[in-house]
Order: sequence, then structure tokens, then C-alpha cells
Amino acid sequence: MSCGALPESLIESELFGYEPGAFTDARAMKKGRFELANGGTLFLDEVGELSLPTQVKLLRALQEREIDRLGGVQPIKVNVRAHRRHQQGPGEGRPRGKLPRGPSTTASTSSASTCRPARAAAGHPAPADHFVQKYGAENGKDVRRIATTAIDMMMSYHWPGNVRELENCIERAVLVCEGGVIHAHHLPPTLQTAEVSGTLPRLDLTTAVDGYEKDLILDALKTSRGNRAKAARLLARRRGRGLQVKKYEIDCARFKSEPRPKASTN
Repeated sequence: MSCGALPESLIESELFGYEPGAFTDARAMKKGRFELANGGTLFLDEVGELSLPTQVKLLRALQEREIDRLGGVQPIKVNVRAHRRHQQGPGEGRPRGKLPRGPSTTASTSSASTCRPARAAAGHPAPADHFVQKYGAENGKDVRRIATTAIDMMMSYHWPGNVRELENCIERAVLVCEGGVIHAHHLPPTLQTAEVSGTLPRLDLTTAVDGYEKDLILDALKTSRGNRAKAARLLARRRGRGLQVKKYEIDCARFKSEPRPKASTN
């Protein structure tokens, strides 16, 4: 579901559904996306386009696993996991969308001193063990403990989403765990180190920096059609000779535009 594609007035009815008579045109009951995705996964795009009150309701649905149809009086239990994608819009100081792992609006606006204890608790093994037992029982999996490597990884993570993020992390780990122990590779990619994920750099720092600099110079020369002075300005250099073209054996002539053939006078 693209959250940015619908008017604000239709978002809640699309997510949670409605009962007959909930509004003027509600002649029959309609199930929302959460009910339709019951037992599966709901993909949400552009969560940051939702208003903060709607984000709070969405967070409650994900956290408590129950929804209220518009016009309804009975909460409805749903078993839905959600994946979200958010792209920060122009002029936004921070993304509003922090679902499904983000804190509530009160937590996001609280002071730094208030957030620190929650983040410390999120990295502590005690609540992690509690969530292991909770989601192991809910999903019928005999997961008994968290390996030391995984605990170390969680302790070193900064947990921007506080305890809610930890809960989602452990739920995911329990679901993908194939044995009785949660290991480091069961944790989400955001927690993975380069060693665990197999993405250790194969180049030394000097070689990597040189390669990046060469790519920037090539891009600038391509944009400037081989004009070294213009390319230097694009890279905030004072003069063309600072582009290190000799160091990287770059032929600037290859980027120059071909002369157009003269039109025939016949």
C-alpha cells in the first residue's frame, strides 16, 4: 500500500476498514488492508506521508495486533507483520515514519535524557530474553537463549527505536531461527557487523580512497565534456591541475565533444 497515494481522509478506512453507516457512503462493511493481510505481511510505502495521529494508530495496530474498524465497537485481532519504506521529503528535518520499529510520538519528542534509559534497557539482555520467551511461545518455536555474539551485537547497537525496536528485532530473530539459539546472523541487517555479514572491505583505505577520487574526477570530466577547469569547479577545486589526472592516467580528450560536421552547401 502506498500511503502517499491516498487522501488523508481515506487512509484509516483503507487500513482498518469500516462498518455500515460509519459515514455517508458506507453502505456495507469493508475489510481494511490489515484484515486482508491477516496471517501474512503488509508492505507500506511512504509511511512518513501519514499524519502523526494516523501513525500512532498504525503503531498500535502493529504493537497490539488489533484494529478498530471505523464505526465499529469491537476490536478485531489480526496477525500481520509489516514492512515499511520511507523516503525523507524535501525540507524535512527528520523522517516522521518510524514504523514498525519506531517509538511513539511522545517518545520521539521527549528529551535526550528521557531516551537514554529506554535505549539502555533496549540493549540489556533481560528484556531481550523476555521477548524470546514471548514470541517463541506465540509461534510454537523452542528458542531458549541468545548466543553471546548476538548479545554483544545488541549491546553495542544504539537502538534509535528504543524497546519497540528491540521487540521487533527479537520477533524477527525468533521467526528465522532454525534451532534453539539465536545467533548473530539471525539479527536484522541494521545490527550486523561487516564481519558477520561478510562485507569486510577487501581494499586497504588508501586504495579505496584513490578509487573513489578517480570516480569523482571521471564523473566531473564527463559532465564538463573534458573541460578540466569546469570539472575542477564542480569538485570545488581552484584549478584544473588539482584534478590529479596524471596520477590516475586519465585522458581528458576522450570526454570532449566530437566536432559537428559542417552542413553541405550543395
